[in-house]
Amino acid sequence: MVNVSGSRNVADKCIEYGVEKMVMISTDKAVNPTNVMGCTKRLAEIYVQSLGRAIADGKVKGKTQFVTTRFGNVLGSNGSVIPRFRDQIEKGGPVTVTDPNITRYFMTIPEACRLVMEAATLPTENRICVFDMGKPVKIDALARRMIELAGLVPGEDIQIVYTGLRPGEKLYEEVLSNKENTDETSHDRIRIARVREYEYADAAKAVDQLRDLSVEVDIPSTVKLMKAIVPEYISNNSKFEEFDKK
Repeated sequence: MVNVSGSRNVADKCIEYGVEKMVMISTDKAVNPTNVMGCTKRLAEIYVQSLGRAIADGKVKGKTQFVTTRFGNVLGSNGSVIPRFRDQIEKGGPVTVTDPNITRYFMTIPEACRLVMEAATLPTENRICVFDMGKPVKIDALARRMIELAGLVPGEDIQIVYTGLRPGEKLYEEVLSNKENTDETSHDRIRIARVREYEYADAAKAVDQLRDLSVEVDIPSTVKLMKAIVPEYISNNSKFEEFDKK
């Protein structure tokens, strides 16, 4: 309801009120999604991108331009792992990590804000911009380093507990900006994702159906429809894996 219908509401209102440009904030989890959240962000991308193209093609009246940005985790943002680790350390532990081998891409809040603004100024209308996130960070190493910076010893003063991957969670996030799946822009840290394109009429119909199923809280039918629209959505470590069986 938030990611799909909410994004549609904002996009439609931008057109209604003649907004010059809308920037949608997406996520690396929209790339080959393995969980509902990642797929809903991909669905929002699909709606916004198809609407922008329909305006450019004269199929929908409006002047709003749409740009989508994809990037990974933002250090220190709400829900970020660092505030959670800091809180756990202050309470004496344990620090919880899902898996000793899990890795994630990170950027700082100023980096993320700057790249979003720069993506909005490039000729990237109706495109999905992906950011160069640098090298992945091992979450276990991050946890240990934070314990050490607090003047404590990992495994002695503060225990690290591995809780197991959560449903739909990936061990490694997808690389966003390699040359095989993106095209260049004039900015060395912003590239354009090569993605499947959808007709606006099909996207709008799908969003209507998803909204109705969500209101009914018909979870199986909702997830099945999501997988039909986004065939690369393959569940991982989830009860929804049964819907992926041929």
